[in-house]
Amino acid sequence: MPDPSFYFALGVILLAFITLVSIMWANKRGAPWLPTRLKKVRKMLELANVQPGETVYDLGCGDGRTIVMAARRFGANAIGIEIDPMRYLWCQFLITILFLRKKVKVIHGDIFEKDISDADVVFCYLLQSTNDKLEEKLVQELSPETRVVSNTFIFRSLPTIATDKSAIYVYKIGTELENLNK
Repeated sequence: MPDPSFYFALGVILLAFITLVSIMWANKRGAPWLPTRLKKVRKMLELANVQPGETVYDLGCGDGRTIVMAARRFGANAIGIEIDPMRYLWCQFLITILFLRKKVKVIHGDIFEKDISDADVVFCYLLQSTNDKLEEKLVQELSPETRVVSNTFIFRSLPTIATDKSAIYVYKIGTELENLNK
């Protein structure tokens, strides 16, 4: 019978392997997980002027902090999309223990394959290359007046309606067409 420390070491190695695969999976499709400070999350929600009852999406929701705050402090119906299975499971656990299942939903999947057309506000903290690919989807799927908030990285063709010194960029879908016609 092997020593119990063998099983412990095996468990640690297995957990490290699962974590590494999870990180590599998420990096390949969007961005590495880098949590946003709660103070900045609140500022992003304020700049987007999130209202009670609005539908808020967080594309690549990570640990769920944006969707949780959108629901708890702003009264929004929040939906997170997360490709990383470990973070998806964490979000499911979090919204369950916080009794937010009626206001918050987390979808496991690729942000490029999910329909977000019912969004009032869309949040993202992705790499610039991912934002560049995502921009066309946003313009095609979202209704005019939908607000898009990006943390740190910009959308090159969408006109900015608000910014913050901490690299928060707010855009409004529909205004890009107005600017093209001028």
